[in-house]
Amino acid sequence: MPEYYTFWDLHVAIQDAMGWLDYHLHEFYMTHPVTGEKVIIGVPDEEDELFDRETLPDDREKISDWFSMENRKADYTYDFGDNWTHSIVLEDILPQDRDRDYPLCIAGKRACPPEDCGGTGGYELFLEAISNPRHERHKELLEWAGGKFDPEQFDPREVHFDDPDERRKLAFE
Repeated sequence: MPEYYTFWDLHVAIQDAMGWLDYHLHEFYMTHPVTGEKVIIGVPDEEDELFDRETLPDDREKISDWFSMENRKADYTYDFGDNWTHSIVLEDILPQDRDRDYPLCIAGKRACPPEDCGGTGGYELFLEAISNPRHERHKELLEWAGGKFDPEQFDPREVHFDDPDERRKLAFE
């Protein structure tokens, strides 16, 4: 993704790559490149003050101001109920190819767990149920997943990225 992208843009790209629908809250946890302190970047909430913490607005923080070859890692948490936590790691900094559309999904392995399946424990139960036709919830969960689900399937060419600005308008207007 381009260096001018914000953490909001990164969030939208992650959601799109995972095939999720962005129904839940999210936060990035990253080391501040100057102070070395852990910082939360996300959508600020009035309740942050109740918990005595500050959340920097993800639509105002450019990823290039935070990520570097010396500060490569951020943690991303999505859906605080299911608690999906991802490690985001900068692998390389490359010149932008003006003939390409960004962001770009170049690889991946396995299908993403369906949204709202109950976190890692719920996903394990989901996989168990859909793989066993005699499981009491087999039919119900297979229908819930759209009739079929192959946990091994992923094709980066099938990833479609939404416009982050349009997504923000939908989410906050």
